[in-house]
Amino acid sequence: MRLTKLFLLLIFTAVCFAQSSSERGVYVSDMDKSADPCNDFFDYANGAWRAANPIPASMVRWSRRWKSGEDAKTQLKDILDEVSAKKEWPAGSVEQLIGDHYGACTDGDAINKAGIAPLKPLLTEVDKIASPADVQRVIRHWQRMGISAPFSLHSASDNHNPQETIAEIGAAGLGLPDRDYYVKTEDRFKDAREKYLVHVANMFKLVGYSDADAKAAADSVMQTETALAKASLDNVELRDPAATDHKVSFADLGKMTPHFDWAALFQSSKVPKEAVNVDEPKFMAEVDRQLTADSVAQWKNYLKWQLLNNMAGALSDPFVEEDFNFNGKYLAGQKELKPRWKRCVESTDNLLGEALGKKYVEKYFPPEAKVRMQDMVKNLLSALGDVVQGLDWMSPQTKQKAMEKLSTFNPKIGYPDKWIDYSSVKINRKSFFDDVVAASQFDVQHDLDYVGKPTDRGRWGMTPPTSNAYYNPLLNEVVFPAGILQPPAFDMNATDAVNYGAIGVVIGHEISHGFDDQGAQYDAQGRLQKWWTDADYKNFQTKTACVANQFDNYFIEPGIHHNGKLVLGESIGDLAGAKIAFLAYQKSRKGKGPEPTIDGFTPEQQFFIAWGQFRGDEIRPETQRMMVQGDPHPIGKYRVIGPLSNLPQFQQTFACKAGDAMVRPPDKRCEVW
Repeated sequence: MRLTKLFLLLIFTAVCFAQSSSERGVYVSDMDKSADPCNDFFDYANGAWRAANPIPASMVRWSRRWKSGEDAKTQLKDILDEVSAKKEWPAGSVEQLIGDHYGACTDGDAINKAGIAPLKPLLTEVDKIASPADVQRVIRHWQRMGISAPFSLHSASDNHNPQETIAEIGAAGLGLPDRDYYVKTEDRFKDAREKYLVHVANMFKLVGYSDADAKAAADSVMQTETALAKASLDNVELRDPAATDHKVSFADLGKMTPHFDWAALFQSSKVPKEAVNVDEPKFMAEVDRQLTADSVAQWKNYLKWQLLNNMAGALSDPFVEEDFNFNGKYLAGQKELKPRWKRCVESTDNLLGEALGKKYVEKYFPPEAKVRMQDMVKNLLSALGDVVQGLDWMSPQTKQKAMEKLSTFNPKIGYPDKWIDYSSVKINRKSFFDDVVAASQFDVQHDLDYVGKPTDRGRWGMTPPTSNAYYNPLLNEVVFPAGILQPPAFDMNATDAVNYGAIGVVIGHEISHGFDDQGAQYDAQGRLQKWWTDADYKNFQTKTACVANQFDNYFIEPGIHHNGKLVLGESIGDLAGAKIAFLAYQKSRKGKGPEPTIDGFTPEQQFFIAWGQFRGDEIRPETQRMMVQGDPHPIGKYRVIGPLSNLPQFQQTFACKAGDAMVRPPDKRCEVW
């Protein structure tokens, strides 16, 4: 997943953990035993659960894994209900900050009574724009509020010297999901553009525009965003790290975009005027062109829309509902809004995540879970090392470099060693909107304060309660928040086979990101630098092309299929993750003896079924269409059957035969790692 290219980590320890027949095996009741595992493994592993548990109206996908993530929000609600019930916490304390933010957010009556009042000073600021200089002044203000329009400014490790943190400027400021929604001619994209115009106009009407003025403003916004989109890289192009690697001096940044006052922005953002990476120079050239070519009126429409679009969730119900009708209901197929309490939990986690996360791990993440995960990570790294050493297509020279990279992997599990200090953030219960602005401003400045300094390897890109994980190629780290280290991913009461089949594959997946089509371009020190021989890299590309071709042929509906190049990194991760997790599981049993057969399933069968049950997502058709268009992750079904259909270990475990759907022919079988 992307957050720079994020990775996953988990913890396992064999410390005094006796194997016993009372340990949980797979969820037998989830299985559709009428399905043939060799032809329909997705239904076989979890078909009964999906049939009995339809997607809730407020969700766009559902499985035990997604349910676990939502259950974690109930745990967070319990924490927030408790701390928000008390109003005498010391100012700036964790309890005061998260309690008051949550309390202000859950006070729907006060938010609705305020209406557009919190927004008026900002709308007035846009209305007063009279010159290009005023346009830039508002852009600078929006940046400090976390509204990235028309570009983003943030910190990043230097591609060529990851020990240092520099400023990075990225393309941003589009209201539709990505570039292709503005330029592709298929009916579904045309329909999205038409619905988007209506949505933008409706938002303008909520702040007092007439029907005619709202339509004109929406047309103006679409014109601006379409021009920006046409100058943007598409999702596949963005997968190449070299395509966004353009480090320039501060002086050359000014030459690249001569009409923008970077000195003023860097000064207001307290960013040193040093070298900066510009992700997309062509995009920034278009921004520079628009600064002089577009009228002040057109910029006012665009900036006002960016304000409305970014802040809708902090406003009264009409704004929230209009935003949901387009982004949730139309684009993603979501049937109804999540309840306010859950949206408020998510807001607290998004804006004050390490404050809330500190309370979460104290209550829900036992130390022994971290120990067990660490042992699993060690075994996965060892298994991948064995695979690398045994490759017949890689030279000893490149193998040595690969092993060096493996030796520098840094796993982070559960939560950070040092917590962010939010005590300076001014949060109160009077205005949820003001709280969002204050917390956003803090988060933006906290990030930019790292620019110009040695890279802090203790930083986390996800909050502890997050049910997800990531790999960062610049730091060569895999990160597993406490939120994902819960059943069905990880269960202290489950067999090793089940844990290795679920979280173990996830660990392997994240480790493998260091050697996927993107990660393979970064060396052991996290530098964007070639470490392969030419012949070895050519062999690698041939093998990855097999995976891309496999996923090109997975259709979600007639005429709409996965883009193999878009999902290549994640698909390599799943394929390698399943293989090395199985090998690591076998390593873990040395000296312990075999685990028991449970409910008629051997340990090997438990391993593969656990992966099918962890990844057993039911996904709304609308969300699937969005995913195949812009998400580097394949649909859950194909994350199950895609990698396993390449593995001889799977075929042997279930006695599958040539010709079965889960047995790819030898000439089409993919194996990268």
